[in-house]
Amino acid sequence: MPPSRPGADHAHAPGHSHDDGADLAGVVMDQAFWDERYQSSSALWSGQPNSVLITEAADLAPGTALDVGCGEGADAIWLAQRGWRVTAIDISTVALERGAAHAREAGGDLAQPISWLHVDVTNWVPPASTYDLVSAQFLHAPKIQRQTLHQRLAASVAPDGSLLLVGHHVSDLETTVPRPPVPELYFTSDDVAASLDSHQWDVVVSDTRPRQTLDPEDRSTTIRDAVLLARRTS
Repeated sequence: MPPSRPGADHAHAPGHSHDDGADLAGVVMDQAFWDERYQSSSALWSGQPNSVLITEAADLAPGTALDVGCGEGADAIWLAQRGWRVTAIDISTVALERGAAHAREAGGDLAQPISWLHVDVTNWVPPASTYDLVSAQFLHAPKIQRQTLHQRLAASVAPDGSLLLVGHHVSDLETTVPRPPVPELYFTSDDVAASLDSHQWDVVVSDTRPRQTLDPEDRSTTIRDAVLLARRTS
């Protein structure tokens, strides 16, 4: 598979125009920042579903899914095409409008199984024990916010459902791919696995997964994703 360019995955990490770490952490969940960023380009991401979602969810039985930080909708559309009923949430109304438009363009009545919701996940509590799959791909937040968010997302998974959390590994700060220079925005799969109650969860995958991409100078480089897939047992 050829390396993908930066931006191939929908993600909610701060942009690279800020240099101060405190400023970066402060805009992670800021609607104005994200609306402006989406408006700066006709397509912020590649339009392709995230590769980890394809790998880890392809064999799951379709049910209800929560796509957290859905961006321009590629993951939600991929899930809906496979029979999932998807709640796609994002802080950016621009992203949500694009996602809904892409679903209509994809055809197959995909507008029906996808609900697009404007949500700030820092103060939103999803319904408990509801979703057969909760997926958050590259949703980066300061540590305290992230831990609370992950707890809420885990609580929203139905029994026998799956939690899929993917993020940029902290080692990516050493690559030539631009990353916000705020180490606390990143996490490892082991960090997340340790936060789950072993009496309620089976960890299916806890991995640091390398993949190839192109940096801004078109040089091939390896980046690493933190991947956590867990199944709720009770």
